Amino acid sequence: MIGYVTLGTDDLAAAAAFYDALLAEFGAKRILDLETFIVWSAPGGAASLSVTKPYDGRPASVGNGVMVALAAPSREAVDRIHAKALALGAANEGDPGPRPPEPFYAAYFRDPAGHKLNVFHFG
Repeated sequence: MIGYVTLGTDDLAAAAAFYDALLAEFGAKRILDLETFIVWSAPGGAASLSVTKPYDGRPASVGNGVMVALAAPSREAVDRIHAKALALGAANEGDPGPRPPEPFYAAYFRDPAGHKLNVFHFG
């Protein structure tokens, strides 16, 4: 289904530090590291997440209504990853907890560049 998601950033080093630490919670590692583009992927052929400086040279901006959802293996992992994101400088957009439809359990945050992410578990 999802092959990869790319998020724009004006500060590649800061984005790299945030996502190196956050995506390690999923077992993800950098699989491509270029001057303007970094890609992470987890073992097992999971979808990739990347950050890039915009190709057109304009400042990066956050898309209204755009969100990246990261699947976690358990509710405890949702709690842990959300807390880690906040400790890394993310802004809280919704504490971990059940959401409709049950048994959807999720938490929401914005990375330091303002991109909205969700970490979730069904079950």
